[in-house]
Amino acid sequence: MNCTNCGKEMKKEVKNNVEIHECLSCGLIWLGAGEFRKMKDAADEDLNWMDFDIWKHESEFRVMKKPRKCPKCLIDTVTIQYGNTNIEIEYCPECKGILLEKGEFKKIIDSLEMELINKSPSEYWKASIEEAKELFTGHESFASEWKDFTTVVRLMQDRILTDNPKLEKLIVELQVLNPFR
Repeated sequence: MNCTNCGKEMKKEVKNNVEIHECLSCGLIWLGAGEFRKMKDAADEDLNWMDFDIWKHESEFRVMKKPRKCPKCLIDTVTIQYGNTNIEIEYCPECKGILLEKGEFKKIIDSLEMELINKSPSEYWKASIEEAKELFTGHESFASEWKDFTTVVRLMQDRILTDNPKLEKLIVELQVLNPFR
């Protein structure tokens, strides 16, 4: 597979337990369908329930034609700029592959981590309800959906305790006093 940015051959590599194609000359990365999610989940387990789904919130992205071609299908990609993140993803509408320029994957992970940090307890509450529904209706395995659900609940707990240090102190004191431990 050749890089459609500079024409050099792309090298197969394994990053975050996912086989990718990377151009060692210009740094362009090609990920097949579903590989982006696997890399994201491996990069930070707390992000496993958060989907950087480029089609999920259509009002938050702008689609532009890009003259760059998909290295697999050799058709024109579309460039999607997601919200106010300044992150551009080149997407192949044919094979669902994604092209990322050097440093874009890190920008996406950083953006998701900032979103995670800035969520309020009520946003975590809503997310935990959605994840609970996905235990029965989700497209992933029950074990994967359970992991997503427990991650959201843990992060909600962390947010509540961070925002309420007196509550955290009270819980610790009650645990010390618990005669059933």
